[in-house]
Amino acid sequence: MEQHEGGGGEGGLTKSAAVAACTAMAVFYVAILYSPTLVLRLPPPISFKSYMIRRFVCAAVSSVVSLIVCFFILPITRRDASNLLGVYGIRLDHTWQALVFPLSLTSLMYSGSFALKILSMIQASNEYLNSGGTVSVVCIKTILWKIVDWVVSVTSSISSWRNYFVAPLTEELVFRACMIPLLLCGGFSTYTAIFLCPIFFSLAHLNHLLEVYAQQNFSLVKACLVVGLQLGYTVIFGAFASFLLVRTGHLTAPLVAHIFCNFMGLPVIFSRRSGIVIVAFVLGMLSFVWMLFPLTAPQLYNTTTEKCSCWHGYCNWS
Repeated sequence: MEQHEGGGGEGGLTKSAAVAACTAMAVFYVAILYSPTLVLRLPPPISFKSYMIRRFVCAAVSSVVSLIVCFFILPITRRDASNLLGVYGIRLDHTWQALVFPLSLTSLMYSGSFALKILSMIQASNEYLNSGGTVSVVCIKTILWKIVDWVVSVTSSISSWRNYFVAPLTEELVFRACMIPLLLCGGFSTYTAIFLCPIFFSLAHLNHLLEVYAQQNFSLVKACLVVGLQLGYTVIFGAFASFLLVRTGHLTAPLVAHIFCNFMGLPVIFSRRSGIVIVAFVLGMLSFVWMLFPLTAPQLYNTTTEKCSCWHGYCNWS
């Protein structure tokens, strides 16, 4: 992937143009969420569900617009246009690799969380047995029904659809599938693109500062601390997700990692209950660092790493 001198990338796309496009996409992704009431003058939603559905539609519109804008900005040739979705990393080939390997890698960061959950399950089972309970068919059926009830409650919750489907999908489309190609084709180096992309990702979460400050009646300082912690985690995850897309060229990789992280929340680092948790976390992070490059090797996700376009960052990153 050759990069031209003078701050320009392939096809005449400059660094400044790439940054401007990414900034506009980030601002538009947030601004459109408020358009139903501020621009279209629609009445306030009558319920939380209708409020979230409005936001789902706005996020979908933002994603489609960003994809279209990228199509006109990126130096897409006729050969590339025949596989247009592949430009954004939307592919059906190597799907199981893009699901299993990134998910396994991401789960290593949550070794402390898994250890704490196992300890809680052991403690609960011991308390149940010590109180005279027995392991029986009825007990197993009760546990299974609780699992089924949990699955039903999650799938029927509008918040779950936001956290585990709409937000990950639209954010990965806009902030990874669109922005990473723009930055790479604009002439930025691979690592610069990986660490620059999360900055735009964090911009889209600054509106949370106003929401926390206004809706939860926090002081400005407390709201800044809460949102600051969230933005810090957002930047770290954004860099990891960008790394996954560049290394694999497959949008499924950062998408499955995004969904999993939203489901798990912040990793558990330690617990006063047992020192096993911090040991598990440290071992998990060491394993994560050790397996980071092997599990994201471009050869695992692509049949060839030759004759690539400027957005295929993995071609020159073995």
